[in-house]
Amino acid sequence: MLASCDAVRIHVDGEQIAGTFLEPQAKIPGVLFIHGWGGSQERDLSRARGLAGLGCICLSFDLRGHAETVAQQETVSREHNLRDVLAAYDRLVAHPHVDRSSIAVIGTSYGGYLAAILTSQRPVKWLALRVPALYRDAEWDKPKRRLDREDLQVYRHVRVPAEDNRALAALTDFRGDVLLVESEHDALVPHETIMSYRAALQKSHSLTHRIIDGADHALSSEACQQAYTTILVNWVTEMVIGARLGPR
Repeated sequence: MLASCDAVRIHVDGEQIAGTFLEPQAKIPGVLFIHGWGGSQERDLSRARGLAGLGCICLSFDLRGHAETVAQQETVSREHNLRDVLAAYDRLVAHPHVDRSSIAVIGTSYGGYLAAILTSQRPVKWLALRVPALYRDAEWDKPKRRLDREDLQVYRHVRVPAEDNRALAALTDFRGDVLLVESEHDALVPHETIMSYRAALQKSHSLTHRIIDGADHALSSEACQQAYTTILVNWVTEMVIGARLGPR
């Protein structure tokens, strides 16, 4: 673990001996959770508690149009929700104990899409994307719920060049570490979409791609939920512990 060193003199029997205090870094990693469309922060809280146990400060939140503000779901747009994400990120890094150079963002589905865009507007060191969705750039300010779902499914079943999509284009410049998690039987985010994301991540420091066997988009079974939790916690542990150890 990286530590600060301070030389001290220890008084004993009228003499002095040399000593050194080693203290852990005062700042610790921050983790931002972004849930999917139609979800809430509730599912993220259990995973956040696990990561907090690793020595991370975690922030989960409800996008507008969800939970207490579900009445806004008919009018909220991607622009509104991106602003939510930016505001939540800024709140996280404003925490006095968060290391601003060690921020992890964990996004699911729609939240993964927003997380990808976030990387072009805020510093992110670690990025975990579970079944990240993909949307056409057109109609950015149109209420999210009014987007053509059939057209989206057609769009997601083809390989999308990074330069043709805002989220993918953002990832072409991302140089941090990435976890990409796919569900084997995902009817909403097919394999082609995952591969579009993967192809965009050419400059990432590392890329870990995992497929949860038998899983659907929502991880409906408890076994699939547990499998994802294990994948995520193990990956974050590797990233955080590696950062604390520093270069060897």
